[in-house]
Amino acid sequence: MKAVGARLPRYDGLQHVTGQSVYVDDVRVPDMLWAKALRSTVHSAEIKKLDVSKALRVPGVHAVVTHEDVPVNIVGHLAALGVPADEPLLAEHEVRYQGQPIAVVAAETEEIAQEAVNAIEISYEEREPFLDIRKAFDPDVPKVSPSGNLFVYEPYTERRVRKGDIDWAFEKADRIVQGVYRPAAIEHCPTETQVALVVPEATGRLVIYSCTQAMYFSMGVVATHLGVSLNDLKFVGGTVGGGFGGKVDTAAETISALLAIKAKRPVKWRWTREEEFLCSSVRATWHVEIADAVTKDGWILGRRTLTLHDAGAYTRFSSYGATKHAFHLGGAYTIPNLSFNAYVIWSNHVPTTAMRGFGVTSVSFAVELHMTRIATVLGIDPWELRLKNASRVGDTAPTRVVLKDPSAVPTIQAAAQAAGVELASEYRAMTNAPRKGKTLPRHLVDQLGAWRDNGGR
Repeated sequence: MKAVGARLPRYDGLQHVTGQSVYVDDVRVPDMLWAKALRSTVHSAEIKKLDVSKALRVPGVHAVVTHEDVPVNIVGHLAALGVPADEPLLAEHEVRYQGQPIAVVAAETEEIAQEAVNAIEISYEEREPFLDIRKAFDPDVPKVSPSGNLFVYEPYTERRVRKGDIDWAFEKADRIVQGVYRPAAIEHCPTETQVALVVPEATGRLVIYSCTQAMYFSMGVVATHLGVSLNDLKFVGGTVGGGFGGKVDTAAETISALLAIKAKRPVKWRWTREEEFLCSSVRATWHVEIADAVTKDGWILGRRTLTLHDAGAYTRFSSYGATKHAFHLGGAYTIPNLSFNAYVIWSNHVPTTAMRGFGVTSVSFAVELHMTRIATVLGIDPWELRLKNASRVGDTAPTRVVLKDPSAVPTIQAAAQAAGVELASEYRAMTNAPRKGKTLPRHLVDQLGAWRDNGGR
């Protein structure tokens, strides 16, 4: 506990500022080959022809891999949680996003590898892409997958959360305040692009230098694709030059391993900055519609939300992210009646992934803008509106979890102080203590049942 609140030097600070930190791209081994990828130039198309024979004849080329070289080409990132696998490591009969890898070359230099990539013959039958998730339920839009554009949570088509009597809330409301919020896609933009180095050993084991944020997860993904046991792989991590959630997708390791196995030489695949911006995973676009039933004095009786999450061309972690999103759509506030629907939509954008607060930061963006909208519509101070509805001990979350030590009240008070806002004495003195008196209006009594049934613990 001596470290809590103390100003301590970063363990890696000196190495960073003196340029001594070792990243994957700093690792060099003898006889190392370089990889370059043939990527889709279109958003959606059927692959009509793929011929790598000319690439194999380029002097200095030692291996070319396509989907035919992958023991298990389609592997789900969340298959262990029951999410169906849907994404090929290398495209087979179609491409679903611009930048999707189709074939990868290993050669003596990056320049030779790129020359070989340019020699690969490929032709497409281009299709109209689906790029606007707001049209996901229109009957005549292009289909990203054979089943359509909607990931299905069994037994529902969406991740749904229900609490209380939402119809009652909207009948009793003095005002209905509505808003639509669209957090945009964001590129992680790490200083270090995706990179991996794979060294085959004489024993058959592969040593994989990886910039992954999730070492054992990535090891499992590679092992599944290759059809080998974890004992056949040795992952070597180290300094990650920025990740923020964007380096959990195991982007370069498996393909580099396939090339190393085929070439019987070490292989490094270092994405260019252009590749990083073109086809690395991004934080998803979200479309969030909120309708709140409110009283004229600022109590939120109920909330309806509809959320669309742009998963991109394949599911990856999106079903998990949308689940977290749906569970947090109440924000830091206690709302006794609610109905939340969160849909995961496939599109012909690059597959999306985690980024700091996966699924929850989009909630904060939408909910806090909406709270300010409510305050403006009602003519109420936005700080007081937030404190009035802020979660307290004994309140229940949207998932009916009883809150034992919520921090909404002191956090809002601290934010007001930092912003130079002078709160009224009633709100300055407010705590997160269990509701009573003015803080316990009739519409919030029933949601305290689980807490009171447990003796207020």
